[in-house]
Amino acid sequence: MRTNKFAVWVVAATVCLAGTWISGSVAAANSKDAAPPVAAKLDNATCQSCHDGKKGKLETIGADGAKLTLDQIPDDKYGKGVHGSLQCGSCHKDITDAVTPHKRDAAQKPDCVQCHTALWETAKKDKMTQEKTRLGIVVQNIEAYKNSFHSRPNKEDKTRVNATCDNCHDVHTFNVPPRGTSKRADEWRRTVPNVCGEKCHSDELEEFNGSVHGKALNDKNNLKAAVCIDCHTSHGIGNTSANPIKLGLTEKCGGCHEDNLKTYRDTYHGQVNSLGYATTAKCYDCHGSHGIQKSDDPGSKVNPKNRLKTCKQCHNDKKPGMFDATPGFVTFSPHGNSHDFAKYPEIWLTTKFMVALLIGVFAFFWAHSILWWYREYADRRDGKTRPHVRTDALPAEFATKYVRRFGPMWRIAHLLFAISVMTLVLTGMVPFYAETLWAKVVVGVIGSPKAAGWVHRIAAFIMLGIFFIHLIAVTVNIGRNWKTFEFFGPNSFVPNWKDGKDLVGMFKWFLGLGPRPTFERWTYWEKFDYWAVFWGMAIIGGSGMTLAFPHLVALVFPGWVFNVAMVVHGEEAFLAAVFLFTVHFFNNHFRPDKLPPPDVVMFTGVQSLEEFKHEHTEQYLRLVKAGELEKYLVDAPSAPFTRGSKILGLTLLAIGLVILVLVAIGFFGGGHA
Repeated sequence: MRTNKFAVWVVAATVCLAGTWISGSVAAANSKDAAPPVAAKLDNATCQSCHDGKKGKLETIGADGAKLTLDQIPDDKYGKGVHGSLQCGSCHKDITDAVTPHKRDAAQKPDCVQCHTALWETAKKDKMTQEKTRLGIVVQNIEAYKNSFHSRPNKEDKTRVNATCDNCHDVHTFNVPPRGTSKRADEWRRTVPNVCGEKCHSDELEEFNGSVHGKALNDKNNLKAAVCIDCHTSHGIGNTSANPIKLGLTEKCGGCHEDNLKTYRDTYHGQVNSLGYATTAKCYDCHGSHGIQKSDDPGSKVNPKNRLKTCKQCHNDKKPGMFDATPGFVTFSPHGNSHDFAKYPEIWLTTKFMVALLIGVFAFFWAHSILWWYREYADRRDGKTRPHVRTDALPAEFATKYVRRFGPMWRIAHLLFAISVMTLVLTGMVPFYAETLWAKVVVGVIGSPKAAGWVHRIAAFIMLGIFFIHLIAVTVNIGRNWKTFEFFGPNSFVPNWKDGKDLVGMFKWFLGLGPRPTFERWTYWEKFDYWAVFWGMAIIGGSGMTLAFPHLVALVFPGWVFNVAMVVHGEEAFLAAVFLFTVHFFNNHFRPDKLPPPDVVMFTGVQSLEEFKHEHTEQYLRLVKAGELEKYLVDAPSAPFTRGSKILGLTLLAIGLVILVLVAIGFFGGGHA
């Protein structure tokens, strides 16, 4: 029995082994003619069988050998995105199989830029750009991104850039609402701080959430509150240490805070900013950037308790040419204006006074000049001659003589004064009209606002130096002739009753109601010019020194003094410039009796006897009567000297008129004054 059983097992085993061999041989033979196995189709359904988020966390090994968590893309979210109609393989061309982990073709790595650029080129070729305007916007954003800070190599890892499209945009659910869709767009804006902060800028996000902007967005549901892209833009994000970005941030603040931007531009800080230089304080220097608080918040940089420290960020003696901010800085109003009397009464009153002064001076003297021009022109047209002055009692040789009116010191002082004043007007009006093209050109030629400031100060010290030297000379002269000097006499610049009568007489002559008055050594308009300089030195000089040495002034005076000084300095400079280059130029060079310009008496120091008799008849008659005329008579200046004086005079006139045109461009272009 045992033998039979053993034999049965042996036979059975043999049969099985033979069957296995036979079937294996048949299968091997058949396999030579069989088709390869069918690979899984790489469509969305196949991809979603793993990536739909229902299989739990998916991981793979990244290029650096570390574990990499893969995206989970629920169908409902992907379908609502702008890419919802695309197959996964449209972007993921690098994946060529459905095996896990996928084999990848590195040359076919997903590229948002290449894809959208190619689509736009196709749209242009098919003349479909109007129908695909949003695609055009995407391409514009791509170009902005290429020049942005995000597209630069990362400092820590040079193999990658700072940020790519998918760092900010979830490419699988991306669906930014078009501009103008109001509610949807506002709701999308709410997500921006978290997108920027959670992945990269966590510290800035924390600051933002605690700021006045963050609280308005998160706590008050103000969907119009500023978010990251309002200040930094979305795609053209630049390095905030670069000057163009610094300047641009100021404009971004002004997009919401228009009134504050306007008042900021009225300050020297804002004027330099408008010129295109980022060397002075900007919005974020005073208010902060991500953690901005209201001024009454104890943590605000512009809170009165913190303001001096904030000012000292720039105004400290560790910086070349700067000094520590002093207590008065705290009460300076960087956004003070002339429209709010309740808040800024000093600025309001000062501005109203200066405007009234400008209107009064210009109204009177422009009317005076227009009437004068008309009367002299009409008299010339009608053939009327100058009033006859008897000269038959004078020796014949006097006819070719000239009368000395100004000595060398007067002439040198006048020339230096004229050059310094023109320099002051030009360099001073550069920041005053900082938004004009010509101001930017001028400051570019000089080198920088700081260089222009130094030129301005040097010219100011020259002007003030000449003025004080003149005061000393006049004081010494009066002191030497104290007993005989007549303060209201013909040789004095002090106005007297005759000046009043001459003024009335001139207006009568203008209107054809009487003869032209005759004048002494100094006419009433020359006396006005003279005393106007004293007013100018006090107002322009005093306010200029206040602004030039703020750290000293602020030790004694409150900060609103600087606001007043800014108004006074600018408006008085405008008054002086326009008066000099219109009224003064007319009186001395452009009225019909003086044509063709220039009158060179201030450069040669002498005047023909005929001209002297006409211009200063009273003085001429007085000198003749006293027998003193000969003391003032000199030979005619040489031809080269006269020619040089005319060239100099024409040059100064041309410079003055060019500056006048530049000021007019600034004024009528919406500038100050």
